[in-house]
Amino acid sequence: MKTVEQPSTLADSAADKAEHAIRATQRVTNDALDGLSTSVQNTRDRVSPMLSRAGEQAAALAHRGIDAVRTGSQTVRDKAVHATDATADYIKNDPIKSVLIAAATGAALMALIGLLSRPRRD
Repeated sequence: MKTVEQPSTLADSAADKAEHAIRATQRVTNDALDGLSTSVQNTRDRVSPMLSRAGEQAAALAHRGIDAVRTGSQTVRDKAVHATDATADYIKNDPIKSVLIAAATGAALMALIGLLSRPRRD
């Protein structure tokens, strides 16, 4: 004949099994979190130098761009000074021809402005 266990024994057994299941779940969760933490740290360790290099490259590129603009503006400035000097020399050496060229240029510009400012007939 089978003996019937006492209710308190059944409750104790169920409580023990539940506690065992909770501890097992905690261990699995802790192991998973440890693994995730390690993965995050490894990723951070790999990505950090890449981001640092990318920042350095962006800064170097910006400096090269600034230097190129500085060089280009200096070149334009030098050419403008040269053109001004050449124009002044030309005017000193041949003033009548210079005045005639200026007058012809002014007349051509006025004619062009007049053509562009006419109302269109549709």
